[in-house]
Amino acid sequence: MTVRISSQFDSGAIQVVSAERADDIHVRIAPDGAAEFAQWFHFCVQGVKGVPCRIVFDNAGQTSYPRGWENYRAVASYDRVTWFRVPTSYDGQVMTVAFTPAHDSVYLAYFEPYGEERHLALLGTSQNSPLVRSRSLGQTVDGRDMTLLTVGEPRAGKRRIWVIARQHPGETMAEWFVEGMLRRLLGAGDWAGDPLAPALLDDAVFYVVPNMNPDGSSRGNLRTNATGANLNREWAAPDLVRSPEVYHVRAAIEATGCDMFFDVHGDEALPYVFLAGNDGVEWGTDAVLAREKAFGERLKAASLDFQDKFGYPPGKHGPESLKLASKWIAHRFGCLSLTLEMPFKDNANRPDPQVGWSGARSAALGASMLAAIWAQLQADQA
Repeated sequence: MTVRISSQFDSGAIQVVSAERADDIHVRIAPDGAAEFAQWFHFCVQGVKGVPCRIVFDNAGQTSYPRGWENYRAVASYDRVTWFRVPTSYDGQVMTVAFTPAHDSVYLAYFEPYGEERHLALLGTSQNSPLVRSRSLGQTVDGRDMTLLTVGEPRAGKRRIWVIARQHPGETMAEWFVEGMLRRLLGAGDWAGDPLAPALLDDAVFYVVPNMNPDGSSRGNLRTNATGANLNREWAAPDLVRSPEVYHVRAAIEATGCDMFFDVHGDEALPYVFLAGNDGVEWGTDAVLAREKAFGERLKAASLDFQDKFGYPPGKHGPESLKLASKWIAHRFGCLSLTLEMPFKDNANRPDPQVGWSGARSAALGASMLAAIWAQLQADQA
C-alpha cells in the first residue's frame, strides 16, 4: 500500500516533507495558525500495517519548547480511543519515532487528544444532572460557545470555586482533568454514592469552564486562539476582538465573585504534577504563600501523583504576572488562586512504561483534587 499522511480532522496538525517510504518519513511540526508557537502535532499515517516506520520530525529542535522532547515518547492509537506510547528519540535537532504498526492506519499525537465531540458530549452529559446549569457566556472568535457549567445551587454563604482548563489548547490533559473532576462531583459511574460530592456542594458551588480555547483546540494550536492570542497573557486587559474567551469568562467571575480558583494546564518539559502560585510577586504575602503551601499538602494527601519538590522558580513570569489568570485572580479577589500543571511526558516519580502520563491519569487527578478542595474548605471554616 502507498503511504499516506493526513491531518484534516479535529485538532489535526502536521507539515509533510516526504513520505515516499515508510522507513524514511519526514515531517515538520506546524506553528499555530496565527502565531509562532509550534509544538502540537496530530496526524494519521496510512498503509503501514506490519511495515517498520521511521518518522523524523525535522524541526523538533526549533520548536517552542525543545526541552519538551527530552525523554519524551509520542502517543499513538489505532482506534482514537486507546492511546499508547511509542519509541521516540531526540538528538537535540531532530526527533524520531520508530515502530511497526499493527494495523493499516495509526494516529500519532503530542498527547492524547480531547476532541470537540467529546467536549460537547461532556457538556451535554453534565447538564443531564439536576445539579448542573449550563449556559453560554458568549462566543469565541470562530463563533463557538464559551460554555460555563455551574454545579450546585448558588446561595449566600456558599464558597464560590472556579475551575478553568485548556487556555492553551494543546494541553489536552487539562480537559481530561476536568472530566474526571466533574464525574466525581456529579456521582457518575463508579462515583455513584460517593459522599464527598454532596458534602462539597453543601458548602460550595463550582463554576467550571472545561475548555477556554475551543477554537485553538479544533485548529490544532498549541497555545493560542484563532487570532493568535495566548489567552493566559490576556487577563489584565482582555479584548472582545482579540481575546473574547477571556473577556467573557472574566466578566462572569466578576459577577459571581471568587473564593477559590484553579487554572489547569500541562507543562512540556517537567515530568511532574505541580502547582504554581504567587511566590515572587508583590501580592504574594506570607499569609498567601502559607495558604498555598497548605493546599499543596492537602493535594499530596489526596493524590500520590502530586509533588512539591519540582516546579517553577518564584517570580518566573516577572512583569507579565498580572496577565496570567491565577495571578490576576489572586490579586483581584485575594483568594486561593493556583495554576495546576501536569506533564506531557510521564510522572517521573511514578512512571507508566506503557502509556506515560495519560488522559485517564489526568482524570483521576481531577477526581482526587476534590478531596483537597474539601479539606481546604474545612480548614477555612475552622
